[in-house]
Amino acid sequence: MTTLLVIAKEPRPGRVKTRLTPPFTPREAALLAEAALVDTLRTVAATPARRRVLVLDGEPGAWLPPGFDVLPQCAGGLDERLAAAFAHCDGPALLIGMDTPQVTPELLSVDFADCDAYFGPAEDGGFWALGLAEPDPGLLRGVPMSTPTTGAAQRGRLVAAGLRVRDLPRLRDVDTARDAELVAAGAPHGRFAAELARVRAVNHR
Repeated sequence: MTTLLVIAKEPRPGRVKTRLTPPFTPREAALLAEAALVDTLRTVAATPARRRVLVLDGEPGAWLPPGFDVLPQCAGGLDERLAAAFAHCDGPALLIGMDTPQVTPELLSVDFADCDAYFGPAEDGGFWALGLAEPDPGLLRGVPMSTPTTGAAQRGRLVAAGLRVRDLPRLRDVDTARDAELVAAGAPHGRFAAELARVRAVNHR
């Protein structure tokens, strides 16, 4: 079975979702980040897996469900931190972030029987998921992160290595207030959508 990795930041004001401020306050942005993380971890917990690992920048809180190993993120750029996450795996692994609370167990139930890698493109040009049948940190190191061409560069790295790549559906990361609205509309029954509605109601009193 596959190891499921979630790379995340502790949802503390001023440290997460800074592009949501404004229109939201740093505290509201942190509450939205926590809700997105809760939805993500619940989905991972509901997905059959060999192992579930949270690779965390910060300290775990009450939002962490049982059944997860918690490992600290290493220092360095995002490419180094993603590479280090895969270095903890000794078999097939799928890594996601905390920015796609709309993700479902069906999307995470990958099968490497006829491919070597899974790639989940994001609307902003990045990627929301990366799966490797044989985790190799070298496939991530040096890929320029947080650019409009990050996804293309990462997928190209997989193809150049001779891997058979299967694409997952394109999803939207929650980066901006507009993203938050669209993601909540697409997953209206999650914690994230409920928290967004609560924050909006408070702001419009």
